[in-house]
Amino acid sequence: MVTHNRIYLTGFMGSGKSTLAPLIANVFGFDVVDLDTEIEKRTGTIISEIFQTHGEAYFRKIEQELLLETMTRQNIVVALGGGAIAFGNNLQVMKDSGLLVYLKVEPEEILRRVKRIQNRPLLKDKDGVMLSDDSLRNRISSLLLLREPYFNQADITILFEDASIALTVDRIVRLIRNHIQT
Repeated sequence: MVTHNRIYLTGFMGSGKSTLAPLIANVFGFDVVDLDTEIEKRTGTIISEIFQTHGEAYFRKIEQELLLETMTRQNIVVALGGGAIAFGNNLQVMKDSGLLVYLKVEPEEILRRVKRIQNRPLLKDKDGVMLSDDSLRNRISSLLLLREPYFNQADITILFEDASIALTVDRIVRLIRNHIQT
């Protein structure tokens, strides 16, 4: 049975999950959990260092543990990491325990947004150097190719348009409310 007192926001890095989660949570009177922030708190290490020191598999394991902990909480909006949905049984966990919302952003807009993010390990080469635009575009395309089949299984998909954050939040809240009523 799907419950709607847990809302999971998924999407590629830079899609706005961490920005929108507290705003959506505020509308519903829910708490907010940002998995990336929680991972950093739990480990005492920033994500890029976790990837560099322990690797992605270690990071995904901690991410999955924290995701499972969200199932014990009520009235929360969870901002997922960009790849969380494609790891293990995370997709099924979210579908079974809450409402999954995909914040879809076009690849060129993703590129524009993520170029401003310096601390994301998937945006760097093996030596920790930021990728060129062409390499970054290729990395985004290949990651989207892998993750899109998971993203597309969300209960709600919202395609970002050029709108203010307030209008975007209103649109997402309206879609969530419509989904809950059906």
